[in-house]
Amino acid sequence: MFTVNPCGSEPARECGTSVNKQVGCDALFASRLAPTGVVGVLLLCVALLLSACASKAPLPEQTPNLTLPLQLHIQRLQAEQRQDWVLVIQREGPAIRWSMMDLLGIPQARQKLVDGEWRADGLLPPNPEARELFAALLFALTPQDELHGNYPAAWQHGAQRALPERWNVRYSQPMSFELNLPKGPKYQVTPLSGEAP
Repeated sequence: MFTVNPCGSEPARECGTSVNKQVGCDALFASRLAPTGVVGVLLLCVALLLSACASKAPLPEQTPNLTLPLQLHIQRLQAEQRQDWVLVIQREGPAIRWSMMDLLGIPQARQKLVDGEWRADGLLPPNPEARELFAALLFALTPQDELHGNYPAAWQHGAQRALPERWNVRYSQPMSFELNLPKGPKYQVTPLSGEAP
């Protein structure tokens, strides 16, 4: 009465498929394949996490000597659109706190740099673009005599500094510069004066 499924797989042999048992066999196949689907999703998640770690913005070997607190006006320029932010960088114990807000004072991102690692500060959701910006600004603000010790692959010639394949900085003055990311936006950075930008 039973006809053997030509695929010969373990689930097919177990159910010995017949026309009357086809629905039960389909359920058995689905139950046998489900763990593979979960494993596939887990492998995809692991691959995404590893790629995120691989693209993690570089940080200096040691925290550079910055004159803090600093208040900067950041202009983000991309695709003919402009966004303006205010960034406050200040010491807080052993950490450096980075607080970015829009011109209305609404917080956009907050991070603390503690022992060479970024840590969330407050309840704002993760903001990978802001973390990349903060790391790039730390690179741009690193004093020239500390550059090679903190970023061995970096170079500086005159008013231009770069970390190859990551960031390019062009200075008009020590605290005024243009920051370019290879695949991302361009930023204009200036010290914050008492006037609105």
